[in-house]
Amino acid sequence: MAIPAQELRPRGLSPARPAGGRPVTRPLSFGAPGPRAREDLAEVMSRVARGDQQAFATLYDAVAPLVFGIVLRVVRDRAQSEEVTQEVMIDLWRQAARFRPEAGSVTAWAATIAHRRAVDRVRSAQAASDREHARATREHTTAFDEVAEQVETRLESEQVRRCLRALTELQRQAVTLAYYRGLTYREVAQTLGAPLPTVKTRLRDGLIRLRDCMGVGS
Repeated sequence: MAIPAQELRPRGLSPARPAGGRPVTRPLSFGAPGPRAREDLAEVMSRVARGDQQAFATLYDAVAPLVFGIVLRVVRDRAQSEEVTQEVMIDLWRQAARFRPEAGSVTAWAATIAHRRAVDRVRSAQAASDREHARATREHTTAFDEVAEQVETRLESEQVRRCLRALTELQRQAVTLAYYRGLTYREVAQTLGAPLPTVKTRLRDGLIRLRDCMGVGS
């Protein structure tokens, strides 16, 4: 029973967005329809289920204003509400065969679909906004962290180099070999050709002077 979407506006029916901006031209009372009206719409829906486009035009005029009002109250945006209204009417065309009069009126069914579609639109828009905000926040945070790390590393490196220059030659050699090249105390002693206890003393004294120079608490 599928037909092109553009054909869902039968001859004589308003387009989705006419000059006046409303999805339909003929207003409909928002009061509950009487028993006869419910019976008539149920018959109209059965004809729609058989692919009757003129019946769909009648259905559109009858329920589109109600659908638009429900959607607008949820979405709060007129243009989007018109789009969602058209989506609901397409749903009614495509799902007409699923309508069961004993389960409720046509207007109640249309209202349920309208509310669900409107909520989905709001949630989708909110999710897109949240993703964009998270992406922007992540990019900003990452950029900030990278810059902060670079600045901190640069300042620390300059401070370390300055403090290393304040050490004696032997202290600087021992600290450099042990903490920048990763040598063990014994390997440092072998590299410098000095006794192990002497190397340990140089390292201890050198680290104490570095700590005091860099303002690190003991």
